[in-house]
Amino acid sequence: MRLVFAGTPGAAVPTLDALLKSRHEVVAVVTRPDARAGRGRKLGRSPVAIRAAEAGLEILQPARPSEPAFQARLTDIAPDCCAVTAYGALIPQSALDIPARGWVNLHFSVLPAWRGAAPVQHAILHGDDITGATTFQIVRELDAGPVFGFLTEAIRPDDTAGDLLGRLSTAGAELLVATLDGIETGQLEAREQPADGISLAPKITPVDAEVDWLAPALAISRQIRACTPDPGAWTELAGVRVKLWPVSVLAAPGSGAAAASGVAGSAAAAGGAEAAESAPLAGELRVLRNRVLVGTGSSPVELGAVQAHGKRQMSAADWVRGLHLDGPSAKFG
Repeated sequence: MRLVFAGTPGAAVPTLDALLKSRHEVVAVVTRPDARAGRGRKLGRSPVAIRAAEAGLEILQPARPSEPAFQARLTDIAPDCCAVTAYGALIPQSALDIPARGWVNLHFSVLPAWRGAAPVQHAILHGDDITGATTFQIVRELDAGPVFGFLTEAIRPDDTAGDLLGRLSTAGAELLVATLDGIETGQLEAREQPADGISLAPKITPVDAEVDWLAPALAISRQIRACTPDPGAWTELAGVRVKLWPVSVLAAPGSGAAAASGVAGSAAAAGGAEAAESAPLAGELRVLRNRVLVGTGSSPVELGAVQAHGKRQMSAADWVRGLHLDGPSAKFG
């Protein structure tokens, strides 16, 4: 089939690569306009735009897919189908009607679970054991179209959103190619999504990523992993924002065993007894040799890597040594 591919972030690049290697012809790419990012706020192209330029593809970057000029160009290109992975904008019906076989989306959940912009993050945040990817026909309602196929993927105890998305983007790319193959041959038909089991996954903002140290340790671990690498979990110490990487959940005082953590269980097990003897209060840092513990609403957690504003990423132990604390503790918040 003659395809136009729509995608924007790095997670969409494996799909574009898989389509370029497939029997289908990719004739153009639709991606979000250049945007400012990074410390210098420099204007840069999306990862998909960069890959498309390398492949010599026409690149369309409408501010909105409803723009008449964009839709006119898409009509001229006359694709059989538009394939989508993480494009980042809603497609109006007038654009959905242009390709003969519609728009087919790769979504990183098993629909109807986690419809929305951040399905991978919400799956980790809510403690799901299994997630996956789904291909479906795009309709006007968000992520509600009939399903062509899906795959499942186990969520590992130490998975960050970046880890899980990396695996899903690779496996999902092959799923989308297989879906397009089946559509072309007529061997694949879409089926309506079940009415039950719908859940929503709105975008996680920096406000959502602030850690509440009164929450249970396991919930905090999930939040940090769900926000890694983007938007990045954070807290404050003496008014300075500190970005957090995954933590280890230690044993609750008196339990004698480590909780199921979200990061390396060996560190949690080794530190359980020590944490139990000197459990910090919620948000309180406790410095123990080369380890830094923080109190939560349940058991303590051990910090992993941290990054204070304007500084480089480093281990929590190195970061604390640079603070020159007067005593063995301080408090976040």
